[in-house]
Amino acid sequence: MRFLLTDEQREFGRSLDALLTAADTPAVLRAWAAGDHGPGRALWGRLADAGVFALAVPEAYGGVGPLPVEAAVACVELGRHAVPGPVAETLAAGVLLAGAGGPVAEEWLPGIASGAAVVSLTLEGYGPYAPDADAADAVFTVSGDELRLAPGPGEPSASADPARRLFRPEPGGAPVAKGPALRAAARAAGDWAAFATAALALGCGEELLRATVAYVKQRTQFGVPVGSFQAVKHRLADTLLGLEFARPLLYGAAVELASEVSRPGAGTGSAEGSPGAGAAVAAAKVTAGEAGYAAARTALQLHGAIGYTEELDLAWWLRRARPLRDAWGTPSACRARVLAG
Repeated sequence: MRFLLTDEQREFGRSLDALLTAADTPAVLRAWAAGDHGPGRALWGRLADAGVFALAVPEAYGGVGPLPVEAAVACVELGRHAVPGPVAETLAAGVLLAGAGGPVAEEWLPGIASGAAVVSLTLEGYGPYAPDADAADAVFTVSGDELRLAPGPGEPSASADPARRLFRPEPGGAPVAKGPALRAAARAAGDWAAFATAALALGCGEELLRATVAYVKQRTQFGVPVGSFQAVKHRLADTLLGLEFARPLLYGAAVELASEVSRPGAGTGSAEGSPGAGAAVAAAKVTAGEAGYAAARTALQLHGAIGYTEELDLAWWLRRARPLRDAWGTPSACRARVLAG
């Protein structure tokens, strides 16, 4: 299969890049990590105005989706700029609530599409933690065939990324949806969360590589730029190859998810999380996650001691790569799913 982004999709990515370049995301990240969510919520609103969160919400609820390819384009850019907040979780919640239907979908999906609602969630099989639950307007939990709205974000847990805090949601909360259809919706939401996280990891890796290439061009040793050393060139080339091999897998997974949406009987536009699409998502997740983490290791080594400093903006990307690799499907879990699929 030959796949290329359309001119409109490429322009969408360029417009998001321009928006985020002007937003000074390192300052937003520092505020978010300190508990000041105001700048991050303002940026979230601008992204919603650009249509980012409407991509996972069906038209019946005020969205334009689900559009997995466009969502991949958006999340790569958000990963490149390290946008804080539960991006993957909010997109996945759009798919989950659309599959659940009923009053909970009518109440929350228009807000997700417009950016008025920031949502985090936990799903069985993906761990008990909800990222950025303290900044979310709602935290949904799925257990079996029940969807509940958590009564509070719960207690924070340690996180390698200070701008991606983890919370174990408070137990309880009345069920807001239940039934066999919810299991299928949860499977689809898990695929979307893993898929969006893969795109974020790819974008994070791209920025790490870009910054590292720029640094080794200006850092000198023995009177010449360190980027001229053959060992450095090989390390950067390996990093680039890892990212470029991940890209077609990501967009291949997007095509698989899109085919599920267009399948007869898809109803509201939410996919059911088929084994074929799930395996494609898992392949993209493990490849992009490992490539992004490898880019972080390369960046840290080639930046030398400066890479450990808090003052370096790149430190936020360095801290984000490994959590993105492991969130919504560890490498071993994703490999097992690929083999099973």
